[in-house]
Amino acid sequence: MGTLYLVRHGQASFGADDYDQLSPRGQDQSVRLGAYWRERGLTFDAVYAGTLKRHQQTLAGIVQGLEGSMPATQSRPGLNEYDSEALLRAIHPAPLPKPDTPELYRHHFRLLCDALAQWMGGTISPESMPDWNGFSDGVHQVLEEIRHEHSGQNVLLISSGGPISTAVGQVLGTSPEVTIALNMRLRNIAVTEFTISPKRLMLQAFNTLNHLDSQEHRAWITNA
Repeated sequence: MGTLYLVRHGQASFGADDYDQLSPRGQDQSVRLGAYWRERGLTFDAVYAGTLKRHQQTLAGIVQGLEGSMPATQSRPGLNEYDSEALLRAIHPAPLPKPDTPELYRHHFRLLCDALAQWMGGTISPESMPDWNGFSDGVHQVLEEIRHEHSGQNVLLISSGGPISTAVGQVLGTSPEVTIALNMRLRNIAVTEFTISPKRLMLQAFNTLNHLDSQEHRAWITNA
């Protein structure tokens, strides 16, 4: 059996005009993960990633840290994140203040959780977004492709919190409420592992940051 390593992107630019851009910390996190795997001799037989800038930048940092060649990236739009701004507008049309204080930050994510629940329940249809079933099916298709084509191999997958939590929810059969809770707990550059067999994917680890578990790197742990 092989292992699928699902990696949430490094820290992006939360609160900036363009969120889809790794921060300097996010760049460092990505390189560190690659270096951690290089130190342990881990190699990959296949690489999948979403098409967003933060996915591609995260992958580039990992490759830099690995200091070796990698298989050609298979880009899949089904690994792209939902549009959080469209979700928020669907339940709160008025502009929200910039979440630059702890209170506003918490308020932002409370609203987002509410919007996610309504989207998953079919209550709202955010502009320019698929419905929940379409989003979930996009993730499922990538997982099925990996299961069928890469059993017995090590596969790297770079995505975002929404698709990764959806993937975990599909493997475990969780409720929408639990899937949302998993989403909110995923940390930047965290690694989730599935065992790949011809019949199924099985969860082995969730949201781990072993590569940052040192005094030198512990301050690099971020969430948004």
